[in-house]
Amino acid sequence: MSDRPHVLLSCAMSIDGYIDDASPDRLRLSTPADFDRVDAVRATCDAILVGAGTVRADDPKLLIKSPSRREKRIAQGLPPDLTKVTVTWSGDLDPDARFFTTGASPKLVYASSGNAQALAERLGERAEVMDAGDPVHFPAVLADLARRGVRRLMVEGGGGIHTAFLQQGLVDEIQLVVAPFLLGDPAAPRFVGSGVFPQSPERPMRLEEITRIGNLVLLRYLVGENRG
Repeated sequence: MSDRPHVLLSCAMSIDGYIDDASPDRLRLSTPADFDRVDAVRATCDAILVGAGTVRADDPKLLIKSPSRREKRIAQGLPPDLTKVTVTWSGDLDPDARFFTTGASPKLVYASSGNAQALAERLGERAEVMDAGDPVHFPAVLADLARRGVRRLMVEGGGGIHTAFLQQGLVDEIQLVVAPFLLGDPAAPRFVGSGVFPQSPERPMRLEEITRIGNLVLLRYLVGENRG
């Protein structure tokens, strides 16, 4: 078994790189056709990971929506939904969030050392909480997922998670959807934050696919030495 899963980073952004606006309501950058495409990609994975900030802001279910895709997974001997994974530095997670209350597959929480025990007591049987170090050590998180049989992991944000995975060289593939507008709001969250990345002009990613989805475009990149 590999030391970590194949990591697929999935994101939709505006032309100028924003993944949301600064309003209280979530900005929908994708279309129904693209949401269905994302559902199909989810169905090929074993687990899905979002940061705790995404759990708090969006209250996502992270389930596979298509009945036919769920049935196909069951026929293949797989659970109908993915293992859900989140990472938290603060331990600020609501046990009643839909992340925890929907779907029958395992819910895994990787928490910083100072918050792991208290969070485990608060979540109870709704999730398994792991001490992931201080600060959270992402290679160890991926190694633990691999030991649990996760071969393909879909990472859906937010920006802090994207930044950490890319900076640490833990991404194999990016599926980036670009929406046909600009936001230009410096207070809004972006696809990635500032930092030093191994992906550079000297070490570029390889553009593997370009797909038009109505007025959206999907750019699929392989990052570094792709693991297949």
